[in-house]
Amino acid sequence: MKRINYNKNKIIPSKVVCIGRNYVEHIKELNNETPDTMVVFNKPNSAISDELFFISEDTRFEGEICFLIENKKISGVGFGLDLTKADLQNKMKKAGLPWERAKAFNTSAVLSDFVTFNDDITKLRLELFLNDILIQEANYDLMIYKPKYMIEEILSFMSLEDGDIIMSGTPKGVGTYKLNDKFIGKIFYEDKLLIEKLWEVK
Repeated sequence: MKRINYNKNKIIPSKVVCIGRNYVEHIKELNNETPDTMVVFNKPNSAISDELFFISEDTRFEGEICFLIENKKISGVGFGLDLTKADLQNKMKKAGLPWERAKAFNTSAVLSDFVTFNDDITKLRLELFLNDILIQEANYDLMIYKPKYMIEEILSFMSLEDGDIIMSGTPKGVGTYKLNDKFIGKIFYEDKLLIEKLWEVK
């Protein structure tokens, strides 16, 4: 299994495409409305980081299964943290304004390495630990919009370039974090560990 390093200084995708509100329990925990269509927003390549930094007291982590795209198909899988300035996002949502200031800031797409993946995508699941406590877990079955549909919907209005990344949405259990916190993100294929990434907040 080939490991692909996505340090922003080595490979730069054109964008990170993020899927919002893709798990029912996460929608409930943030008191959001369930959308009629798939929520899509982008993070620029300047948001990509392999390190996790403290941003502000209201910045929220969201663990996600991430997909590497080549030839408009999934070629790899990794773990990602979608960082969100929660107070700012809530303010912008109330005003009906775009989310970029709250979602697309520098180092807001924290990514592990990726591994090549050509197996049954329905058997993927994630776990996220904060200071050795399991805080997020989910699998393919809990996604409202499945990866195949994500790609079809994205391609209906926007190109996917080789090397682009899709962050597929976060399950319940999101929260804020502080300096020196320790995160461990894991991606499994059934019970086989594909990816394990440790971040210590700087």
